Amino acid sequence: MNLFADIRSLVIDSLNALTSEGVLPEGLEFANVAVEPPRDPLHGDMATNAAMVLAKPAKAKPRDIADKLSEKLAADARITSVDVAGPGFINLRLNESVWSGLVETVLSTEGYGRSEMGGKKKVNVEYVSANPTGPMHVGHTRGAVFGDALASLLDFAGYDVTREYYINDGGAQVDVLARSVFERYREANGLNPEIAEGLYPGDYLVPVGEALKEKYGDTLLDKGEQYWLKEVREFATEAMMAMIRDDLKLLGVEMDKFFSEKSLYNTGLIEAAIKELDDKGLIYRGVLEPPKGKMPEDWEPREQTLFRSTAHGDDVDRPIQKSDGAWTYFAPDIAYHYDKVQRGFEEIIDIFGADHGGYVKRMKAAVSALSDGKVDCDIKLIQLVKLFKNGEPFKMSKRAGTFVTLRDVVEQAGKDVTRFIMLTRKNDAPLDFDFDKVLEQSKDNPVFYVQYAHARVHSVLRKAAEQGISLSDTPRFDDPAEIAVARKLADFPRQVEIAAKGHEPHRIAFYLYELASDFHALWNKGNENEALRFLQGDAALSSAKIALPRAVAVVISAGLAILGVTPAEEMR
Repeated sequence: MNLFADIRSLVIDSLNALTSEGVLPEGLEFANVAVEPPRDPLHGDMATNAAMVLAKPAKAKPRDIADKLSEKLAADARITSVDVAGPGFINLRLNESVWSGLVETVLSTEGYGRSEMGGKKKVNVEYVSANPTGPMHVGHTRGAVFGDALASLLDFAGYDVTREYYINDGGAQVDVLARSVFERYREANGLNPEIAEGLYPGDYLVPVGEALKEKYGDTLLDKGEQYWLKEVREFATEAMMAMIRDDLKLLGVEMDKFFSEKSLYNTGLIEAAIKELDDKGLIYRGVLEPPKGKMPEDWEPREQTLFRSTAHGDDVDRPIQKSDGAWTYFAPDIAYHYDKVQRGFEEIIDIFGADHGGYVKRMKAAVSALSDGKVDCDIKLIQLVKLFKNGEPFKMSKRAGTFVTLRDVVEQAGKDVTRFIMLTRKNDAPLDFDFDKVLEQSKDNPVFYVQYAHARVHSVLRKAAEQGISLSDTPRFDDPAEIAVARKLADFPRQVEIAAKGHEPHRIAFYLYELASDFHALWNKGNENEALRFLQGDAALSSAKIALPRAVAVVISAGLAILGVTPAEEMR
């Protein structure tokens, strides 16, 4: 049930009736007609902009359209009053039976808030994709939470979602990893490691070196790099990916697929992707214009193989093959996305770090070109996280050597707190993560406030069970504060669809905080007015009163599940 969608259908039906009657001209487009909560809840339960958006194409005054539309809307049994405000906004008040029916629906319908909006459209969400060179850091943590919550949100909204991790195991960084591990292997054999500049210094490689010793003993010590590099690289990469999988599991993230960059090389995949673009006339030999701004000293005008990405919205054409015949970094990325298109995905979402801003247009251009514009590509950039504890920046992990790890954060704050707080800002806004604030029990801590609302409901249910009170799905309302909570419950399906369309899972976190606020306000009114308490002296009345908080718990639980957070049944 989506009450806002139902009332919007009523508005559209009324507009069609006015068209049939000749009040409105034929051929009007109703796509921009919306039904939303009014900015001020004192104005009503819902509001529609229909008259305002149709006035110009209908060549009529918005007030005149609003007056005619109001007459149609007022005839519906669900509507108790219709008011035209200002130049033509229409505010609606709904019958109390509508809100009672809504609560019954929440309690009796499995999966309240789920949408069929996605129509099982195949979506690939690629996120994390950290280099397999060490433990995940706090920046990866935010990207992992965002990507995982977005995937869950899209699934909830009716999409067929694949969660994917791209293993960057084809570049020079894995050779650096192998050399770093070899030094730890030497250390495990009683030699002094030579951690030269450019190698990875973290202690996390010590056990990898010891494991390498267990496998090879000292047989690699007297061999040159050309003999051991390939084997050590594969061994070290597997060890790093095992560590990354453990870190993701700690955060509650499970991938459907891990895709290796190595699988693109010497398999014809890169060549096939480039041929696809070449067949479309998008590959040519040319010389790029010099970079804007300060000229790099090593820049020279040389002929390269270029992708005509400007034909698909990019600012400049992009090199895909160097003058020496080697592929650029962009070529395997094109091939990887070509593989996604070939796998039948109708939408591709990439979650990148904020430092990948320059990749957005070129990657969108590549997907557009490879799919003839049929596959949507959205790239979300994840801004930085600043950590604080005791009022000061949180220090780096000795284990990692240079950065705060995902494990550091989760072990300090817990999985559920970490995930919720990472979603309290939009992905492209910087986020401050203060360990003291995220663990305090106050209204200023959103994760506590939402969990406290859920726990309060369960405390009521435990007391009801102790008193032998049976549960009823039919609520009783005695105060506007109860209607306010029901109104907020009605908004959940609408918020799910808005968040899914915009790829904005933070909207669910915001919504849950607002719902919790309305519920706590009702609870506090019950402290002052016994008639508003959920447990009354009469068992039947208590059963009816408990229906609304039960519905609140259902929606909070569903919203938290989208965010990957386990709802609390009691606070400790």
